[in-house]
Order: sequence, then C-alpha cells, then structure tokens
Amino acid sequence: MRVARTEDTLRLGLINLEHDGGPEPEPGVLPVRWRRTFEEVLAPLRFDWLGLTELTYSQTRPDAPAKDQAAAQRRWQAAQQILGMRGFRAAMGQGRNPTGMLVREPTFTLAPAPQRHLNKVFRTPPTVVTLGLREVPGARIHTAAFHASFCNPTVREAEAYELTSLVDKVKAHRTDTLPQACWLFGDTNELPLPAGETVPAIDWTSPAVTDLVHRRHRALKLPDGTWRTCTFLDEVMLDCGMHDPARYAAHRLGKTDALAPTSGLADSAVGQGGPRRIDRGVMDGWTIQAVTDVRVIDMSGLSDHHLLLVDCSRRTLTQTLRRDMPPLTPWELLTTTASTPDRRAAVSVTRTRGFPSPVTEGSTNCHA
Repeated sequence: MRVARTEDTLRLGLINLEHDGGPEPEPGVLPVRWRRTFEEVLAPLRFDWLGLTELTYSQTRPDAPAKDQAAAQRRWQAAQQILGMRGFRAAMGQGRNPTGMLVREPTFTLAPAPQRHLNKVFRTPPTVVTLGLREVPGARIHTAAFHASFCNPTVREAEAYELTSLVDKVKAHRTDTLPQACWLFGDTNELPLPAGETVPAIDWTSPAVTDLVHRRHRALKLPDGTWRTCTFLDEVMLDCGMHDPARYAAHRLGKTDALAPTSGLADSAVGQGGPRRIDRGVMDGWTIQAVTDVRVIDMSGLSDHHLLLVDCSRRTLTQTLRRDMPPLTPWELLTTTASTPDRRAAVSVTRTRGFPSPVTEGSTNCHA
C-alpha cells in the first residue's frame, strides 16, 4: 500500500510484527508473513524512522547456536536491504522479542557511534539512537524503540522512569543549551489515560474478561476490590512534557482515527478486554507540533498488532529545533478541546486491505 507524501514529509513508524513473522521454514528462506510485511507494506510507505518491537528471529543471544545467529543476521540484512535503511538492534533481555530500529540516513545525520545500550532494568532493552538534522547543526534527537514488560506493572514503572533519562536531555527548562528533542515509540503494554480516547475503557470486572492472568498484568487491584487500568507510562510522560502524536492529531488536527486501537483485535486476544491502543509514541513539546498526520494501518492477517504511521513536516521540525515557537505545555492536549484541523495535514485517512489470516497457534496478543 501507499500513503501520499510530499518532499516536506518526514515519516516515522512503529511496527510490532507478531514473532517477527515466524522462523525460517527452511535455512535461507524468509517466512511469507515477514516478506509480505516488508515488501508489500513497509517498503512502499518509505519510512524515515521505524521502530520494531519483536525481532524474535532477527536477533540472538551471544551464546546462541551458530545456525540461529546466521539466520538472524540474514533476516536483519534483508530488512535493511529491502527498506534501504540502516539498522540498529538492542541486546536480548529476559524476554524473547528484542527491539530494533531502522533509520534512513539521507534523512538524518548520524554520529560515528550513535547508539546507546540500556541493558539494565528493562525486561526487553530498548534500542536507543541519537539523530541529527542537517538544517540545524548541533541539534540532537534522542530516539528509542521499546517494548515494555508484558507481565509486570512494577517493572513497567521502573522502565518508564528509565526512559525519562532520555527525556531529561531535552532540558526544556533551559535556554542556554543546544536544542535537543526526544521521540520514544513502543509497545507500551498499557493503556493511555481515558480522557479524549475513542476506544472504550476496559471493564476489568466484566464476565467477558476471562483471561485473569492478563488482567493482573494490565490492571491494579485496589484495596476495595476494584480494578484500575495501568496508565503509568502515559502519566509520567505527560508530567515530563511529552505528548502522544495520535492524541495531537486527534485534538489539534481533527483526525480522530489516529486514536484507533492497535491491538486486542486478534483471536488470540479473546478474553483480554477488547481492543486497545497500546502501540504508541511520545514526542517532546516542540517537535510534536511538526506532526501533520497519524494513521493506524490495518495489519490483519499479518500481525496481531496494527502499524502506526506518523507524518511530520520537515520544515516545521526544523523550526521547532531552532526553537522558533514555544513548546506545548505538559498535559496541554488533555486540557484543551479539538480545534480546526491544520491545513498542512493530509486530507483523508486510508486503511490498507486485509490479508489472509496466518496460522498463529499458541500465540498470545501481548509478548515478552
């Protein structure tokens, strides 16, 4: 599929391809689901920055068998070749679905050693890469692709605080430093705060919620026996002056489809509370204003999570990095109402066609 873009478009994306499309059916042969995703969906969209949250078969532990390491390297090289982007991978953590990032070098500048490794605290270490923009020499954009713990709210809280170490580099309270920006995109394994959302909140006491272990992973049981949905990451990022581009698109650009659910729609999610918007991003109060469009791309038949696409104006991004405009204030998008859509934004929201459903025996909707 294709989504129209102009010379001014800078395109960000986040994909959670279920189990990385599966293992090789035989050595040297990439699985059909993986090839279709990269060749038919991702390549035509021409992302400039793409976060990947389930590199199950594209990364290995150092002590993995040689054949597994070779297979992972083949797949990772193929990903970079098909998309024409430079790849970065985080180390394996306790989970089995590591993260990665693909960057289009003509779009961004990269230092000789642009990647940092945050291997402690995180169940699944994030991929952290610092970018530059040639129009604003000296400016830095700190980016991360992350996959929050699927099973432990306490660990997710610690992970959220660790991610604020990247937000801290923005130094939003100072004017005597080089301009810094921060973009964090990932499978949050939590819901956003409900204000302004279009996806109904989950009623954790409903008889339809039959996956009781999943409920314990995604909600907190209060002393009176009621349940409160975990929204910690959203709250922390809002407190730190970060903003969700889908929320910005909905409330500032009039694009409410940006708030569509990204998961909870597959058969594997039955009994978990229904659709939810857990694949999200946050951007600092300056660069969020460069967003022109946000779309949720239907990945039915290819993955249990939909693809998130965020278009930005490179011209406006340059202005924000030069601090030619004031930042949005913390929580601003939750305390103001939708305004007239910005005329820079794309005219319509399109959805890709559905794909035949793959066999996903034994899969679950949210992964470690």
